[in-house]
Amino acid sequence: MPATGSGKRKGKPPGIDELTFEQAIARLDETVEALEAGDVPLAEATRLYEQGMKLARVCSEMLATAELRITQIQTAYGEQMRLPQEPAEPEEES
Repeated sequence: MPATGSGKRKGKPPGIDELTFEQAIARLDETVEALEAGDVPLAEATRLYEQGMKLARVCSEMLATAELRITQIQTAYGEQMRLPQEPAEPEEES
């Protein structure tokens, strides 16, 4: 079979740092479920806990990056989105 340009082996799951946010959250959910089930040996539970902490860190960093980007977009385009202020109508005197 010819090699692909991606450099990844077919069938090998991507590393934690290569996951999309949605993939990382899904893996984190699976990890939490496995730990909550309580039917894994201690060594496996420890490995899963470490993996879960890494996934949580990656998700947190992705969210912080997205939040920063949204703030930058709001700053850059915010002035364009503001409607001109309408002059206040004089109050009617009774």
